[in-house]
Amino acid sequence: MRVRYSECDQQNVVFNGHYLFYFDIAITELWREAIGPYEQAMIDHGVDLVVAEASVRYLAPLRFDDEFELVAEVSHLGTTSLVTAIACERDRTVAAEGEIRHVFVRYGTADKTPIPEAVRAALEPYRAS
Repeated sequence: MRVRYSECDQQNVVFNGHYLFYFDIAITELWREAIGPYEQAMIDHGVDLVVAEASVRYLAPLRFDDEFELVAEVSHLGTTSLVTAIACERDRTVAAEGEIRHVFVRYGTADKTPIPEAVRAALEPYRAS
């Protein structure tokens, strides 16, 4: 990815809140690769995801026009939740890293539900080693 001008603050670095947006892009692409388009996968398996927790550690600034890579892996696959670890890397240096914990709920409700076995199997290859 490349940092866009609108993502920078008055200090000429990426505004802190944009990193969660970047993390969401990484998670969306991981899901697309593992399971297929998010919305269809959720409908097919009768589940949805809600964010329960998010954290970001800022280690080095990203600035306008910097190119960076998003690296994501599943760091925890529980009974009803999963944690995805994400890093924003520029020239092999981690600029920011963090985790997002999602809880599975029944599609159309907020009722917590176990991770479907097909989803678990699709995410397994993306687990942290």
